Amino acid sequence: MEHAGVSFTVRTRFDRLTDAYRCFLTDSRPSQSAADAAAVIFSGVCGQVPGEDRVLCGGSSAELTCVGVSLVGRIASSLASQRLPPPVTLYCVDILRVLVEDLDLMSQLVHHFHAEDQIISQLAAKSISVCVFYHLQQSSTVSPVWEQKCVQAFYGSPPGTELDACLWSLTEVLKRLLKGGHQEVLGKLLAAFDSSLCALFSRFLPKECWMGLTCNSHWGTTFCLLLDLLEVLTASSLKCGPGVCLKSQRITHIHSSALLAIISCSSEYFVKKRALLLLKRAILQKAGEDWALGEALFHGLKHEHLNSDMIMLAQSVVTAVAADWLQSVQVESASFFGGTRHTRGDEGQKPDCVMLRAVSVLLLKSMELHIPTAAVTAGVKSAKEVNEYLQSLWGFLRRYSVQLMEVTHLCCWVSLLFGEQDDDMLEAAKALLSIFLNHRLCSGLGNLTVLEAACTFGCNPHCHFLLLLQSISFDHSILLDFLISTEACFLEYFVRYLKYLRADWQGFTAACERISVSDCNLSLQQSLSTSCGGDMFTLAYKGEPERVEFSSLVQSTNVISPAKMISLGAGLRLVDYDSSDESDQDNMEVSQDKPEVDISEKSRFSAPDVKQEISGSPVPIRQKQYMSSDSNELLSKSVSTLERRQETSSLPLLQSEQTSSPNMAPLSGQVTCETLARAVRCLSQLREVVTRMQTKKLFPYNPSSLLKLLAQVENCSQQSDLSHFNK
Repeated sequence: MEHAGVSFTVRTRFDRLTDAYRCFLTDSRPSQSAADAAAVIFSGVCGQVPGEDRVLCGGSSAELTCVGVSLVGRIASSLASQRLPPPVTLYCVDILRVLVEDLDLMSQLVHHFHAEDQIISQLAAKSISVCVFYHLQQSSTVSPVWEQKCVQAFYGSPPGTELDACLWSLTEVLKRLLKGGHQEVLGKLLAAFDSSLCALFSRFLPKECWMGLTCNSHWGTTFCLLLDLLEVLTASSLKCGPGVCLKSQRITHIHSSALLAIISCSSEYFVKKRALLLLKRAILQKAGEDWALGEALFHGLKHEHLNSDMIMLAQSVVTAVAADWLQSVQVESASFFGGTRHTRGDEGQKPDCVMLRAVSVLLLKSMELHIPTAAVTAGVKSAKEVNEYLQSLWGFLRRYSVQLMEVTHLCCWVSLLFGEQDDDMLEAAKALLSIFLNHRLCSGLGNLTVLEAACTFGCNPHCHFLLLLQSISFDHSILLDFLISTEACFLEYFVRYLKYLRADWQGFTAACERISVSDCNLSLQQSLSTSCGGDMFTLAYKGEPERVEFSSLVQSTNVISPAKMISLGAGLRLVDYDSSDESDQDNMEVSQDKPEVDISEKSRFSAPDVKQEISGSPVPIRQKQYMSSDSNELLSKSVSTLERRQETSSLPLLQSEQTSSPNMAPLSGQVTCETLARAVRCLSQLREVVTRMQTKKLFPYNPSSLLKLLAQVENCSQQSDLSHFNK
């Protein structure tokens, strides 16, 4: 009888706990009082089941603990989101107050951090993180029990569930504070953990430290959690602004050499990849974008050490590359949900293009930051460095990417490698443009000589722009999509390139001669039609050294996926912005011959930053209505253009290509004229549509300076045509 009574009591406790959980799932309150509900929840958190893990309603003490801990997280999350009805909110506040103040809930949750059952440890970390965030949100106070546990683990805990729970918990709290815009609270919390975090990363990041930990079977998981926390700390340095600048926020840059060593020496491939992606986001100042979910994390002034930290990171990368770091970087086969894909015949396995792109962007952006600094003291040496770094990159890519045997025009590699990853492609193109401008300034050679040399190591800006236009079939509507998008750096790149283009029209026409439509456009369609994540194409080079022949044609698909395509639903807006910025059209002017050397402050632009860069101080104007007939007309034109491109994308060649002989040499005057004419027509159409949108007040910012540049480029074309006619 006694045994039956105990079983009934436990079963009743479990039923009450599950009933309470069902009520909170429907945003209603249980019938019992807040104190009684808190007692039931706490008994579940503690796993108070008499006997030796007695079976209970098909479950066990571990399952009772999971339900209780999960219910705590549910209550705290509902309170933090402020989505409950007022009566239920008051009820939940009372429950949480009893749990924390009377029953010492936080100590019990922290106790579960080192539970043998990893599910319980993870649930405890998740629930306590929500509780900590809620109390920070309400009173700006942090739980001393939680803080003490994390600090203790950071100073001395080895890789394992306890350290993992502390790492995950702090990372989650910092993410919530970053996304919620709680800068002041975030700064105080970071200050409280600063010394322990520095000690933590000093234990794990130096090579002699992490090499000794690799024998621990739990090392890989713990290290990835360390990298997650490191990315959040890096993101916080961009969010907090100049008011907060802690050493823990700068660890990614300070210990960049150690992270590079991990990429080359770690035995775990997923650790290598995670560290590489962290450095890539750090150099682009995009840390945290994966979990920001479209929210604007970064704005305002940056901290005082950012420029020096970026240069330090860039210096670490180029120094490592000079020491043959790329030779030790491992790139495995591309992975899919079903595992690693194997191919038939002699194609070989497809490489992990995420790694290839990350290495390329990291090196190119590092060169963009490093070369201007090095050029101040040694111009000729800087030009030599550019060649050596890029040759090292091409050698690295040649080892892994699609069995390339020989490429004589390396400018094509940017578009071939990045494919549909337009944000990375534009970052690479912008970096190469800056590298080229600095190289031209240091060399002291003529434009055509410099451009010809630039083609030998793949950084001719005219070639890159023409390849971009060819990849979108010279469709000005896609350029418009890029211009109004905030997800890529196209506006900054486009403005810089147009400034250079108006000063070097002869070099542009020479690039049109070098890039023939029959050679390059099909190769770009091939690369852009295939997912670079795992189905990168295979090239076979035959015949003339300047000619590319494909082993097979591609399937029908879109040419490129823009950063943010216009929504196709009926009644949607072409541009959806709350305000625009007026600008002074002359603020965009710079010297035609002098490149922008101080790029460290502008290596990553958000939409407001870009507008201010080209337009001066922003002045808000009234919100525009975009549902006019003119906007619908522009939208329908854009949609019809995209549909036409989709219908014709299965054709292996453009109309102009089909009229060409298969054996035509790439330096055909007819093809050159065609490429030049299509490029000029595309820019002219872009100027016309932007002008119409500006007139109708549909453009998201004042494009006067951009229109002035486009008009100047058209004038260069007309003068060139007139000069050619007179001859």
